Amino acid sequence: MVMAEKPLSPDVRDRSLFGLMVFLLSDSVVFLSLFVILIAFRFQNQVWLPSGIVRLEVRDPAINTFVLVASSGAIMLAENSLKRNHPWRFRFFWVLAITMGAAFLVGQYLEWMRVGFNIHSGLFGATFFLLTGFHGLHVFTGLLLLITVLARSFLVADYSGVSFGVSGAGLFWHFVDGIWIVLFTLLYLWSP
Repeated sequence: MVMAEKPLSPDVRDRSLFGLMVFLLSDSVVFLSLFVILIAFRFQNQVWLPSGIVRLEVRDPAINTFVLVASSGAIMLAENSLKRNHPWRFRFFWVLAITMGAAFLVGQYLEWMRVGFNIHSGLFGATFFLLTGFHGLHVFTGLLLLITVLARSFLVADYSGVSFGVSGAGLFWHFVDGIWIVLFTLLYLWSP
């Protein structure tokens, strides 16, 4: 059954955007706290990496980072397609972003399996798995949001951009990507 999408009133849209921004700000504070802890631990410990690990492998996580950041580009292309009233092009780019996000999670899982240490491998191991796991949970949540928006695009007769869900899910996805860039820099590029 195809339904008609009712546009949000400006007041409701503004309150929805405000609520999302408050959520993202509070989530930013949590991540900022974790980043400060990571930096403090790094400066307080002469031996930072687990025994037997000289340096974290950067190539595969860098590829994974590129995939995640490129998925934000796909989200932007999807939103532009929707604004131009091209629902199938929107769906194509949205599915591309979902696929790239899922590929990021698979890449993170594969890295966890071959990284050479675990959560019990000292302070670095615990910090590494806490931060990457917490971020991975955000990516998984973002994927659920993106999938929900995609499903709604097939259920609504005129899905031409009146839904706050598209911009809200897109904003959350860009937030998750931005957090990963900081996390990648601190964990992989700055760590030894």
